[in-house]
Amino acid sequence: MIPREPSCTIVGASAAGVSAAIEMRRGGFTGSVVIVDSDPHLPYERPPLSKTLFGSAGQELVPIYPTETYSDLGIDLRVGQRALELDIANRRVRTGDGEVIPSDIVVLATGLAARRLDVAGSVAPNVLTLRDAADAQALSLFVKSGGPLVIVGAGFIGLEMASVAREHGVDVTVVEASPYPLSHSVGPVVASFLIDLHREQGVKFVLGATVTELTGTAHAAEQVWLSDGQGLDASAIVVGVGAEPNLELARNAGVHTDPTGIVVDHLGQTNIPNVFAAGDVAVREHSDLLRPSRIEHWDSSVRHGSAVGATIAGSPTTVSEPIYAWSDQYGSTLQIVGRVHPTDQFVLRDGANPAQFLGYWIRDGRIGAAAGLGASREIAVLKRMISQKLPVSPEELRDRDVDLRRSIKSSRSVT
Repeated sequence: MIPREPSCTIVGASAAGVSAAIEMRRGGFTGSVVIVDSDPHLPYERPPLSKTLFGSAGQELVPIYPTETYSDLGIDLRVGQRALELDIANRRVRTGDGEVIPSDIVVLATGLAARRLDVAGSVAPNVLTLRDAADAQALSLFVKSGGPLVIVGAGFIGLEMASVAREHGVDVTVVEASPYPLSHSVGPVVASFLIDLHREQGVKFVLGATVTELTGTAHAAEQVWLSDGQGLDASAIVVGVGAEPNLELARNAGVHTDPTGIVVDHLGQTNIPNVFAAGDVAVREHSDLLRPSRIEHWDSSVRHGSAVGATIAGSPTTVSEPIYAWSDQYGSTLQIVGRVHPTDQFVLRDGANPAQFLGYWIRDGRIGAAAGLGASREIAVLKRMISQKLPVSPEELRDRDVDLRRSIKSSRSVT
């Protein structure tokens, strides 16, 4: 039996972990709530990290909530403290400094760790990733030199890093194993616009190649060697080739995991009663997905954490909003809503160009996903259309003169 005033420990001061704690309090949970995280900083937003690399004025860590929010809500925030053991039988979490925290309920919001290159020379100090504040601080020491900077991986982190670096005059080459960037998210047409956008800003791409070796001195990697035989000079190498879930704590406690993350049900519950997982470490179902998977975006982590927190507080909650992701690119925002399926019909809005475009993926007569650059107003409307599963006309979507808000009204009248 869980005591009347149960204790909850949240492992990970991530977007999901913090959102779970806040929503528990808003939902009336009166037991103790402790957040434990090895990062020494007040919980901060991860998307703006790339902006801190050049030390721009005001570009410091952006807190998710101010310090007083945690104290006002009675949330015990313990940063700089690593959780080492989840003791299910005795309902407690043991930390690295030997403390034992009573934990009738546990939320695992342990997040992801950057995947590293597995090649010779990859442990050099100038071979870096960008997942947290420590990474951003380390990167800033190298990229301010002016380059050349080699970015391995043309995903969200890689492309945004390229954008920020070019805006500061750094020489940038992006190496991507696929024929085009963000291959699973936007398809070849939108990807070609992104490549053109970056090339117009001076970014060089090497596509369809992988890194085979890094060479240099004992203190730094200076050349990046590729599978096509090319060698690229580099003063720093940024690796953005995906991430691995932090699973050790869960696995050691007997929590069900698969190679991709912690497996949960529609409420975020694991196979162990009163042990939940939230955010981008959780393998979960979603209406946008073909199969249970991790969702690695900030917005989704916030929503999932909030849903788990509400469930723990006594109001079982699931996440139904479309998956949403964004990335800043040269002063504009790339936005993606929904998830592309292999059988979707792609429709591109007329007048598209690398600086501004809008594309849709049609599924069963409805919009399944959309992507746009410089199209924030349209994306806001498309979120509603996807959520409400409104029927659409590809011809209307293609016509740039059609007001999508009127399409919602006409679709509602049909349904």
